[in-house]
Amino acid sequence: MKKRIKKNKNTIIGIVAIALVILAAFLLIPSAGNGHLAKIETSMGDIVVELAPNEAPITVENFKSYIEEGFYDGLIFHRVIDNFMIQGGGFLPTGEQKKPNAPIKLESNNGLKNDEYTIAMARTNVPDSATSQFFINSNKNDFLNYAPGNPGYAVFGKVIEGKDVVDKIEKVQTSTRGPMQNWPIADVVIKKISLI
Repeated sequence: MKKRIKKNKNTIIGIVAIALVILAAFLLIPSAGNGHLAKIETSMGDIVVELAPNEAPITVENFKSYIEEGFYDGLIFHRVIDNFMIQGGGFLPTGEQKKPNAPIKLESNNGLKNDEYTIAMARTNVPDSATSQFFINSNKNDFLNYAPGNPGYAVFGKVIEGKDVVDKIEKVQTSTRGPMQNWPIADVVIKKISLI
């Protein structure tokens, strides 16, 4: 009887040990956006963004496709407004606009808000017009959120590392360049964006 109790005890300990190993493995897996992370390497430092494929599947896939093409490499943050946002993903340092892919459907009504350090798609006045350009909110910009009568701007992730880099970029000096306002005087280059 004692041997059976000891054997059962050893079996229970073994099962518990296996369960703890499995649990530890799950805890070590990054929970951020189901592993969807993008690293934006800039001339002022790196920014890591956690993407939100569940809330904004079309937008995330669009962003990832541009990353995989290498589209963003060498572009700049061309529109920077202190206490508002930093925008990039469309222009070369020369001022030439890079030709993007076709526009995507607006996913602004997805529950994500234009809070500080979130990333969203830039667009024209036409709701379904976003292509490659994105912006990172440097403030809580509620007026950019979806609401009845306001199509809003689609948030598709948030900054999880490099908030200090966003803060530095939003403070750069800007001027007018042709028809473009709020253009940084010194280039803030997007060296590369990669999925990690």
